[in-house]
Amino acid sequence: MVAEAGSGHPGGSLSSADIVTALYFHVLNHRPEEPKWPERDRFILSKGHCAPILYAALARSGYFPVDELSGLRKLDCHLQGHPDMRKTNGVEISSGSLGQGLSISVGIALAMRLDKHPGHVFTLTGDGESQEGEIWEAAMAAAHYKLDHLTAIVDCNGLQIDGFTKDIMNVEPLTDKYEAFGWTTRSIDGHDMGQIIEALEWSRTVEGPVAIIARTIKGKGVSFMENQAGWHGKAPTDEQEAQALVELEEQAQALASEAQGA
Repeated sequence: MVAEAGSGHPGGSLSSADIVTALYFHVLNHRPEEPKWPERDRFILSKGHCAPILYAALARSGYFPVDELSGLRKLDCHLQGHPDMRKTNGVEISSGSLGQGLSISVGIALAMRLDKHPGHVFTLTGDGESQEGEIWEAAMAAAHYKLDHLTAIVDCNGLQIDGFTKDIMNVEPLTDKYEAFGWTTRSIDGHDMGQIIEALEWSRTVEGPVAIIARTIKGKGVSFMENQAGWHGKAPTDEQEAQALVELEEQAQALASEAQGA
C-alpha cells in the first residue's frame, strides 16, 4: 500500500501489526457486516499515521473489499493518509493529531457507562506519542472515573520520526508512570501473539483502566526497516518493496508450518 502510494508510514504500522491482528481476529466483539452494531467494542487508533495496518485489518475482516487497499492516499478513495470516520467503514474516530486518541477513548468509555453499554474500549498509542501532555491528562481522568472497560495499548518501539525516544524526550519507565496515575499495567512482548491475546482478554476482567506496554520493533519483519527511524514515514522503492514482501512471505510460511507442527 505504502509503496504504491509513494508515501505513508510503514515502520509503526509493522510494529503494531501483531497487536492489531490480535484485536480484530481474536479479541474485539465486532460485526464487519454491521459496522455500526450498537453493542460492539470500540478500537481507537490514536497514532493515526499508522492507518495502513488498520485498513489492512478492516479489509481482511470484511469491512470493505481487499482490492480497495491499493487506493491508499489516492484521490477519490476512502483510504485517507489518516483515518476518516466519515469515509471508511469500521473507523471509529478520525485520528492523526497525536495525543488525542486516549482522551477520546475516555469520553467514549464514560458515555458507554452512562448508556450501560456492554462493550470495551481499546486504544492504541505510541511511545513517541506519550510525550504529549494530553495523554497524561486522559490517564488521570480515566483513573479518577475508574473506567474498568478501557484498555490502552502502547506500541513501545523506542523510535519516533526524529530518532530514539530516549534521546528526544524520554518517556520511560512507562509501566511505572501509568501505575502512578492509578492504572493496572502489564508489560508484554508485542510480537508474541499468545502474550498479546492473553493480556487483552485479561484487561477485560480488571477493575479500573488497564495499560498494556507492548515492547515492539519498528519496521518488524523487514530486515532493512527494523529499528530504523528513517522508515517512520517513507515509502520503499520498487526493489525494496519486492524484498520486503519476500521476507514477510517467508516468515508467514514459517509461522504456518510451526502452527501445523503444534
